Amino acid sequence: FPEMYVATVAAGENTGDLGGVLSKLADALEARQALQQKVSAAFIYPAIVTLVALMVVIGLLTYVVPQVVSVFESSNQELPTLTVVMIALSDLLRDWGWLMALVIAIAVYLFRNALKNKAFKLKFDEFVLTIPVVGPFIRAVNTARLASTLSILVGSGVPILKALAAANRTLGNSALQLAMVDVQERVKEGSGLSKAMGKSGLFPPVLTHLVASGEATGQLAAMLERASESQRTEVERKAMWLTSLMEPILILVMGLIVLLIVLAVMMPIIEVNQLIQ
Repeated sequence: FPEMYVATVAAGENTGDLGGVLSKLADALEARQALQQKVSAAFIYPAIVTLVALMVVIGLLTYVVPQVVSVFESSNQELPTLTVVMIALSDLLRDWGWLMALVIAIAVYLFRNALKNKAFKLKFDEFVLTIPVVGPFIRAVNTARLASTLSILVGSGVPILKALAAANRTLGNSALQLAMVDVQERVKEGSGLSKAMGKSGLFPPVLTHLVASGEATGQLAAMLERASESQRTEVERKAMWLTSLMEPILILVMGLIVLLIVLAVMMPIIEVNQLIQ
């Protein structure tokens, strides 16, 4: 079982409120699963559109374009530049498509193996956090998970250092995990949790402000739960915004590619008609 489960159950046994602690844990897990389902559902449609668009483009380049353009090649007509480029792409895809697919598969395999290296994964995760749209989304997802876990553990009476260590293992970004290790060291040296998180610079200000408020009022668990709810709402909002942005972009890109293919086919026909007239 994950360390968070073990620490939560142990705290419930020590305080004599095992039923209440398990109820909180179940609620948190249900909320986390619901968030994952909402995020996954939001990205299903763009993924399907991307896959269909890719299949349509490959079909046009490998079957439609060669069938139509072969008529103009046999007539020794000087073809427009766009048509020549499209023919070259079609030939490349038909002759070497299998090799391109193999290279992509090998690259994906090597990349996944490289992620097993801690140093490479840390560099990659740090880079992901700097991407304008993706970075804040990843940060919000991990922050919601972190705050929810800390809220359960702290509210159950788990010591703060043990709670931080258990919550750190729920993070999916190694850069944030490294930042949490630094937070643990600062707290161990006597620093407040909010100050330690603020110095890392990787956690959202709303989390540090709510933690500071919880430390000042003695309601840290409640403020952490509020931070978790805030970040879950932010994740849902960002997911909807991303998908709303991706859908028209994918349609526009697909339309542009199809337009270029159609122009590559039609331009020689238009030139022939002009010569006949």
